[in-house]
Amino acid sequence: MSKASGPHVVDADFWRGRRVLLTGHTGFKGAWLAHWLSNMGAQVHGLSLEPSTRPSLFEALDIGRRIDSRIGDIRDYPTLRGVVDTCRPEVVFHLAAQALVRASYREPLTTFASNIMGTANLLEALRGQETVKVALIVTTDKVYRNLEQTTPYPETAELGGHDPYSASKAAAELVISSYRAAFLEAQGTAVLAARAGNVIGGGDWSEDRLLPDAIRAWQHQQVLQIRRPESVRPWQHVLEPLSAYLCLAQYAWEQPQTSLAWNIGPDDTATVRQVVQLAQAAYGSGNTEFATEVSGPHEAGLLALDASKLRQALNIRPRWDLQTAIAHSMHWYRDYQGGAGAAALCDGDIAAFLNEAA
Repeated sequence: MSKASGPHVVDADFWRGRRVLLTGHTGFKGAWLAHWLSNMGAQVHGLSLEPSTRPSLFEALDIGRRIDSRIGDIRDYPTLRGVVDTCRPEVVFHLAAQALVRASYREPLTTFASNIMGTANLLEALRGQETVKVALIVTTDKVYRNLEQTTPYPETAELGGHDPYSASKAAAELVISSYRAAFLEAQGTAVLAARAGNVIGGGDWSEDRLLPDAIRAWQHQQVLQIRRPESVRPWQHVLEPLSAYLCLAQYAWEQPQTSLAWNIGPDDTATVRQVVQLAQAAYGSGNTEFATEVSGPHEAGLLALDASKLRQALNIRPRWDLQTAIAHSMHWYRDYQGGAGAAALCDGDIAAFLNEAA
């Protein structure tokens, strides 16, 4: 990698021809990352369950025809090990997970099995695979023991988790740390855990996520029901963490002794109410009803990340503020509904993001 590009810039030359294993490639973030890596000429091998939504970005982008796409469960160790043995990856991005807080209340055992044992299975499959130079495991900003504080959590904050999703990801971090120290560091594999804030962007149709719920309601002239309008989160466009994952992998390739945990988030937080109001303005229509009383299972009310380590080490800063991120997201949905192709919309967002002065 040239000195001019630096580790904080996504370097297409680095990824051209690189063998990459991407778990969770049928999901929202996974499909975006598979598309981006494929465009840069990487040899992408994907392992994931079938898409969980209809429509899905995976199908809209025709990812299955563009990469070595395999449908399988990370809880199935023999299948996972077989994929690793076959593709012999140089870089691994682990995104496969049960990633929804409210779903984790309904299916706690599935959540713990996927997020803890699925991660352990992957790391075990990488043991002895000396071709793997970097493994980046995506966890979440919700791994921290939430104290409902205004002070952002640094990477050194105590891990915890009230809901099964948060707890499963915090536990996965212990598994990651153990495999790194006990096995993978000695074989020359750099292992990183990426803790990204709340992600938005076009092509997400997951349940119980704010913008997908808004799109579903507003496209059908229904009223969007918001259950926790004053909850505070570190919102960011999907391209922010994905570009950070790519840059961290490039960095760790050259600096294999780099730190384990990395926060990825914006400088500012916003309430759910503020995000909905910006989304409605960008979309141009839609009605919303904000609840006056909190309902449903426990969810953290206040969460903020300290991402200063990423800024200091790699000079990575958010490129899009919240209003810009929401505008790109809502325009993606609006244009897709109007007949634009998903690939063209994603390519347009990637080009705009890379051209933005960081």
